[in-house]
Order: sequence, then C-alpha cells, then structure tokens
Amino acid sequence: MTLSSVTVVDHPLVQHKLTIMRERDTSTKSFRTLLREISLLLCYEATRDLELTTKSIETPLQTMQAPTLSGKKLVFVPILRAGMGLLEGMLDLVPSARVAHIGLYRDHETLQAIEYYFKAPEDLSDRLVIVLDPMLATANSASAAIERLKEHGARNIRFVCLLAAPEGVAKIRASHPDVPVYCAAIDTRLNEKGYIVPGLGDAGDRMYGTK
Repeated sequence: MTLSSVTVVDHPLVQHKLTIMRERDTSTKSFRTLLREISLLLCYEATRDLELTTKSIETPLQTMQAPTLSGKKLVFVPILRAGMGLLEGMLDLVPSARVAHIGLYRDHETLQAIEYYFKAPEDLSDRLVIVLDPMLATANSASAAIERLKEHGARNIRFVCLLAAPEGVAKIRASHPDVPVYCAAIDTRLNEKGYIVPGLGDAGDRMYGTK
C-alpha cells in the first residue's frame, strides 16, 4: 500500500511477523530473528525499481542476454544501534552493498538527535543510499541522518523502518520530501515520551536484551 511518499509493506508474512514482535513476552532471540526476516521482505520493496542492464552469459543450453544490476553498488546506512538489526537481513539479500554507519542518540529531555559517529563510503552521489532504523517516531534521528548524508553528497536516499508514527512521517515529508519511506505499519501516535503507540517498545532494548 502506497500513501504518497510512504509505502506500507502489508504482505501477510510481514504483518504476521510484526504481530509476534509486538507481543510483550516475545524473547530477545525471537525478536532479533524476526527483525532480520522482516528486513529481507522490506528490502525487496525498497529495491524494487533498481536499474538493470544486460550482459552475455552462457547457460547450459545457449548464450543469452541476461539482466544484471546496473551502476555502482548501493549503500546501507544503519542508525546505531537499533538499525543494525535491519542491516543483517539487508546484507543477506544484497551482500555486495557498501555500509555506512551513523551514531545518533536521543536526548530524553529534548528528544533531539545528537551525533557521536559518522563513517561512509566515498561517491555517495552516485549510489542509492538506504537509511535503516526500526522506528520512525519523532523522526529527529532520521532527519538528522538524512541531512548528514546529503551534506556528504548523497542525492538518492530512501528510508526503511519497521514502524512509523504519523508525526514522524509528517516530519520526513516536511524536511526531506525527496526521501521515500518504506515501513511495515504506521501506528496511531506518539506518547508523551516520544514512543510509538501501540508500538513494540524500544527496538534496541528488545533486540539486545537491555530493557
């Protein structure tokens, strides 16, 4: 389902796995495994329109012109730390992708994103750049990460998350209207602490067992 610049991946397998992840009693191991599995399915949608070219190959029967990816390898950018949970599945699907890292944490008083680490490949301007973070809540971290990548030359950026809040979607649309968002669900709202409701809690804590 596509809503303007937001694509909600409503495949039955995605929705089933997401329901298990939402449950309070789902174990850390299961949560981590399910996040990896869902990231594969989200990656299919986020890369659906990658450019192709053809090359000559030999099948066991004959020579043919076969489709192959065109252009420079794409770049995955997990926002540390929770974004690493999406990265593993993405790399399962696209093992040759480059990886950038952005370290951001949210100030619990102001809810603003504070950067503490940035490392990216060169030539971002010639690559598709996919930013990864399980939760698009206030979108402060997502917006800051996208801005940083643009400063580093990125021009073709997409954002992939598990859950989004309407407030986060609105902020991305306002601050980065050129960046499409791919998610498994858009939930109801943010609570007073900036958490997505009904949500699934803190994705990083649930993934690493630090709750």
